[in-house]
Amino acid sequence: QVQLVESGGGLVQSGGSLRLSCVASGSIFSIGTMGWYRQPPGKQRELVARITTGGSTSYPDSVKGRFTISRDNAKNTAYLQMNSLKPEDTAVYSCNAMVLSGTWANYWGQGTQVTVSS
Repeated sequence: QVQLVESGGGLVQSGGSLRLSCVASGSIFSIGTMGWYRQPPGKQRELVARITTGGSTSYPDSVKGRFTISRDNAKNTAYLQMNSLKPEDTAVYSCNAMVLSGTWANYWGQGTQVTVSS
């Protein structure tokens, strides 16, 4: 059984910062690519950051230069540092990871709400 648990969401003013964490726990042999996704109200879920096992990162243009994804492999944890937040960043942010636990499988966290006020 593998679980991903996010934390760090909340309410912040426009221009502020938040740091999200995602901790993977359970019967984990290895973790591959990890990512953060978000789903704004009434919209589809979208990728906001991805990081490979080796540390290569990718971002969509909408967050590039403002968001930074990182990971601590020893702690099975991924982070998302969000700076210069805008009201349009308001969404439920969810963590995703490819995890080897017997077999490779894709796992999701339950999500954490980020609300940016103008």
